[in-house]
Amino acid sequence: MFSQQPQDLVVVAGQLVTLPCSIPGYNGVVLWIKNGLALGVGRDLSGYPRYTVTGNHGSGEHHLQIQHVELTDDAVFECQAVQAAMRSRPARLTVLVPPEDPVISGGPVVSLRAGDPLNLTCHADNAKPAASIIWIRNGEVLNGAMYSKTLLRDGKRESTVSTLYLSPSNIETGQQIICKASNKAVPNGKETSVTIDIQHLPLVNLSVEPQPVLEGNLVKFHCSAKANPPVTHYRWAKGGSIIKEVSGDTYEVIVDHSFFTEPVSCEVTNPLGSTNISRNVDVYFGPRMAAEPQSLQVDLGSDAVFNCAWTGNPSLTIVWMKRGSGVLSNENLLTLKSVRQEDAGKYVCRAVVPRVGAGEKEVSLTVNGPPTISSTQTQQALHGEKGQIKCFIRSTPPPDRIAWSWKETVLESGTSGRYTVETVNTEEGVISTLTMSNIVPADFQTIYNCTAWNSFGSDTEIIRLKEQGGSQGSTGSTFLLFKSRGWGFLESNQVAFYVHCCRCPNPVALGCLRLFKIRQGHKCGLETRVLIKVYFNEELFYWKSI
Repeated sequence: MFSQQPQDLVVVAGQLVTLPCSIPGYNGVVLWIKNGLALGVGRDLSGYPRYTVTGNHGSGEHHLQIQHVELTDDAVFECQAVQAAMRSRPARLTVLVPPEDPVISGGPVVSLRAGDPLNLTCHADNAKPAASIIWIRNGEVLNGAMYSKTLLRDGKRESTVSTLYLSPSNIETGQQIICKASNKAVPNGKETSVTIDIQHLPLVNLSVEPQPVLEGNLVKFHCSAKANPPVTHYRWAKGGSIIKEVSGDTYEVIVDHSFFTEPVSCEVTNPLGSTNISRNVDVYFGPRMAAEPQSLQVDLGSDAVFNCAWTGNPSLTIVWMKRGSGVLSNENLLTLKSVRQEDAGKYVCRAVVPRVGAGEKEVSLTVNGPPTISSTQTQQALHGEKGQIKCFIRSTPPPDRIAWSWKETVLESGTSGRYTVETVNTEEGVISTLTMSNIVPADFQTIYNCTAWNSFGSDTEIIRLKEQGGSQGSTGSTFLLFKSRGWGFLESNQVAFYVHCCRCPNPVALGCLRLFKIRQGHKCGLETRVLIKVYFNEELFYWKSI
């Protein structure tokens, strides 16, 4: 009988295996059977170089020794004593095969773009049984991997694939992730690792020194960047225009006001693309006009609106004023409601940047209205000589017609007898001149009327000619009485007395049966000039300016 029989064994490929078979007292032929086939007769196993029958033949030992067990050795073995018709129990030899070294696709460095998820695939092939795969990071097992296995053609070995998914927020560049594969053949497992390389566009910071800075000073721009892969190119621009002469990470320039509104940009490029960053410079500069006001010509009674815009840094102050008067507005817009003739003139829009500078722009307001005549009411000439009377007319639009009239005569231009009318245009207005040849005494008694018209109306001025060196006297029963304390008129039903004050719109009519005194220093508005006119039978009799 068998004193030793082969037992079921589980071994790892590559090991040395001995299947025992002892039949004491038996001297016949012993056969080893593998999966029902004899390996050889007696101890001759020449067809299986790794197989050897060992033991003391005389003692009945016929052990089967297998060198470097392979997967082909995974079978059922029997020991048979042929002459005794004895068979050992069948013994199952199970050969375990460790997986090949695991491989992570794309390793040993896996690169991905920032913001992309990470998918890692690890293969552990040709294992029996199929390998188990785990993922490890920083000593901790990562869960959630997908697992699959494939049976190979030999029907015994299997290949295992494990896929690990990590979200962008769960990965960092430089991290090391391990794939570890193990089965019964290699319980401690085999492992491989990859290093995560997160690639990204350049991360750029643009610094400007110094800030703030006064216009005309030197400023340094520095463009610092972190990039993976590394930076390959720098490009600078100002206000969208490329600065070709600068190619490094630093740009130095003397700044002017344009750097306040036109940003300087630095574009940094690596193989993944470009990142652009821009900065304005806090440049201190004096006022510069952004919207220039325009002179206006408006109709009498209409509104006039001036618009004036300045830029400056730090914040500026805007002031609108009329030449010779105070502040009218502190806004960009100056609105004059229902303009009058006296609103015409020069207006100034002034801007001030504290501690930096100031600027101003002057415009004109022209008011379309009736003509205004400003002439001396009494002009002088010499008896027997040529004399002139001048009438100065301001008019917008220009006068359509200017006429001189006296007694029964009306003359607009040209010559009539001893009289000639000439008109000259100047920057200030129109001067119409009535020239008289060979002055006679009657010319000093005549009232001359200068009248101008345009589409808005008319104005009239009455002018007298005074003999140079002469004086006016009284007429009829009315005479002028001079007193040390004023002027008085004797009673007369035919005398009208007026006082004209400069810039006063209407004369003051005074009754003829009362005494009117004008003391020294009397003022009308802001002016001290007072004009007294005396009319007799509706004809100018006397005038006096004080």
